Amino acid sequence: MNYLEFEKPLAEIEGKAEELRAMARANEEMDIEQEAAALDRKAADMLRDLYKNLTPWRKCQVARHPDRPHCKDYIEALFTEYTPLAGDRNFADDHAVMGGIARFNDQPVVVIGHEKGSDTKTRLERNFGMARPEGYRKAVRLMDIAERFNMPVITLVDTPGAYPGKGAEERGQSEAIARSTEKCLQIGVPLVSVIIGEGGSGGAVAFATANRVAMLEHSVYSVISPEGCASILWKDAEKMREAAEALRLTAQDLLKLGVIDRIIAEPMGGAQRGREDTIAAVGKALKALLGDLSGKDGAALIADRRKKFLSMGSKGLAA
Repeated sequence: MNYLEFEKPLAEIEGKAEELRAMARANEEMDIEQEAAALDRKAADMLRDLYKNLTPWRKCQVARHPDRPHCKDYIEALFTEYTPLAGDRNFADDHAVMGGIARFNDQPVVVIGHEKGSDTKTRLERNFGMARPEGYRKAVRLMDIAERFNMPVITLVDTPGAYPGKGAEERGQSEAIARSTEKCLQIGVPLVSVIIGEGGSGGAVAFATANRVAMLEHSVYSVISPEGCASILWKDAEKMREAAEALRLTAQDLLKLGVIDRIIAEPMGGAQRGREDTIAAVGKALKALLGDLSGKDGAALIADRRKKFLSMGSKGLAA
């Protein structure tokens, strides 16, 4: 288990409980279960207190936790007959974006998502979930296929933002993001998006301009990262805590503003402490969100999407 900075006191208690059990395994005559159970109870209470009222900055840390389930985990667990489709038919295949045709609850769908990778090798291969232009062009190609064969589109968003490298800019990064966002608005099939970790900048909006948008309880969704915002506004990246507060990037704030439609509860301690439960909860939410859109024709779905984004923010402003 990887512990976040604010979880260090919890790490000490859980570490002591594990040390006691390790000693007992080495010496069967030792009876330490009562002491270990007391530490377990103390750790559970501390975990509950830590996660009861997380600050926006701490939610950012949880959303970035390396042990959270990633796009690949959700696809493997929730979808059957997944057939990955690669390449943008123009330049290359972007490994930061994975997608293809699959079945969800036996319904043919197109699934697209950012994949960050799970270890050093795969994180480098996936470019930490930061898509290049060819990744967004691949997404456009997949959405075209979905519309041609009347299949709903499911997107799983988890990116700090689009890749800002020189080569990406030379190949039209901003144009590719805009085309992907435009395609989201234009397709006449149901489009459902879930923010499973970070929803960073236009790189996230390019996949999340959907009929229904859900967020995991401790995920974040913002026009810019707190560090980037702090660097621009205060010329000091260390003011990321203040920036996180000002950006209103939590699922709870965004639900009030009408930016998202649903919050998916996470296990106590975050998705990283209950991966299977989290994946099951996302599957249940996807089923409900797609059910909300069933029976609508293409024109109604497009109008629904446009109305959602044109009215965005008015809910919170009226309050």
